[in-house]
Amino acid sequence: MSSEHGSEKNVSDDDKSLPEKQDTAAGGELEKNPFADPGLPHHEPRIQDIDERAAKRSERVVALFFTISMLATVAFIVSFVVFPIDKIFYLWPLGHISALNFSLGLSLGVALFAIGVGAVHWSRTLMDGTEIVQERHPIDSTPDEKAAALATFSKGAEDSGLGRRKLIRNTMFGALALVPLSGVVLLRDLGPLPEDKLRHTMWRKGLKLINMNTGQPLRPEDISVGSLSFAKPEGLEEGSHDFHREIAKAALMLVRLEPGDIKDKQELDWSHEGIVAYSKICTHVGCPVSLYEQQTHHVLCPCHQSTFDLSDGARVIFGPAGHPLPQLAITVNDEGELVARGDFAEPVGPSFWERG
Repeated sequence: MSSEHGSEKNVSDDDKSLPEKQDTAAGGELEKNPFADPGLPHHEPRIQDIDERAAKRSERVVALFFTISMLATVAFIVSFVVFPIDKIFYLWPLGHISALNFSLGLSLGVALFAIGVGAVHWSRTLMDGTEIVQERHPIDSTPDEKAAALATFSKGAEDSGLGRRKLIRNTMFGALALVPLSGVVLLRDLGPLPEDKLRHTMWRKGLKLINMNTGQPLRPEDISVGSLSFAKPEGLEEGSHDFHREIAKAALMLVRLEPGDIKDKQELDWSHEGIVAYSKICTHVGCPVSLYEQQTHHVLCPCHQSTFDLSDGARVIFGPAGHPLPQLAITVNDEGELVARGDFAEPVGPSFWERG
């Protein structure tokens, strides 16, 4: 009996010393070949694996970071709304910086950083920490390997505790759902909304027609039959910051025709003593229409050869333009100067999708 017990004791001792023998063998192998694979170290359980209270603490930490991410995203949106674009403040050691840029960068950085930290802490403390060796295999997986991969994924989902730990799941979903809102809000910074600006120009009732070459108000006697003149609205100066934006819509060309040559009744009604005013912006792609043929009363766009008949409501007679040039109704004021009777009746320039 004693011999058997002694034998069992010896076997038990051998089993306990097996990892030590393996470590010694691995060390000897490394001495012979320094590039040999040392294998994985002995797995040590984490405190969260054996203490549920520690696991709950880690769960609350992860949820805290996800909550911080949600609050930072909300701060990003609030900063975008609250801070004006020209608000500058001093921050040591950065100096004078934009309050809007600083708040947007800080809040978005915190939101993304908190999601990353929460995910890393979740992985390191609560997900399964057992080391797994995956041997290299051919790229084309066999059905068994696909089934094994699916089983591994299912086990990973189970080990993550996503279904069991509702606090982490809900706060993570909240953080991931809010962060994309930062990008949506940034779309607002692409520029001011166009509203109905494409439908209107600077022209208003009583606004004088200013000669583009002389800068003086145009009078009927300044325009002879067969001549072509260009005009801009009164008050639009070349040095102003919005000159190019406004002239791109309000540029005007004037031609004097014999009243008997005007075929379109509305064109005649909106003219003054045979002087007709049309938008200079081609209705194809917005090039300036500038080539006038006196005998036919046609104007030609030099870009793509769209041709308009100014004696017939600027009707398109050739080229890719989609509709006639808009006409500006004109008259004279008490001083005998040409003035607008209002804005164009339709949007100028090329067609756009919301033109209607």
